[in-house]
Amino acid sequence: MTRGPIRLDVAVHYGLPRAGIPAAVSFRKWVAAALEGRIREADLAIRLVDAREGRSLNRHYRGRDYATNVLSFPAEIPEGLPKNVKFPLLGDLVVCAPVVAREAREQGKPLAAHYAHMTVHGALHLLGWDHEDEREAECMENLEREILASLGIADPYGDA
Repeated sequence: MTRGPIRLDVAVHYGLPRAGIPAAVSFRKWVAAALEGRIREADLAIRLVDAREGRSLNRHYRGRDYATNVLSFPAEIPEGLPKNVKFPLLGDLVVCAPVVAREAREQGKPLAAHYAHMTVHGALHLLGWDHEDEREAECMENLEREILASLGIADPYGDA
C-alpha cells in the first residue's frame, strides 16, 4: 500500500451535452478515492460519450457490438524506456452516459452514485484489477464497496 498524498491529474472531456452528467470535479474525486493508497501519482483522461461512440469503441476494442457502461484503456508505455522509472500515465476511461443513466434507472440507484461506481470500477481496471473469474470478481467488488462507502455511497451490489 502506498502512503502519502497522491499527485493526480484527471482530464475530463464531454463528447456529448453535459445535461444530467456530473461535473468534472466529481469524476476527479471518485478517481482519487479509487487510487488513494494504491498509487503515488497518476495522469488519466475520462471521456463521456453517447451510445453511438460507446458502441463503436466497444466493437473496435473488445469485439462486442453494443455500448457498455465503462471502458478502461490502460496506458501502454513504449518499449525501450527505463524499467526502473515509474511513469504517471495510467490510461483512459470512456464512460457511456446513456448506458449509465439507463442502468441507474433500471437498478433504482441514484444517478451520481452509479457514475461514481462506474468511475471507481474503471479506475481499478487501470490499476490491473479484473473480474474474469469468480474469485477476482469477489475481490474487486469488495474493494469497490469499500471505496464507495468511504464516499458515503451505498453498496452497489446490495440488491444483486
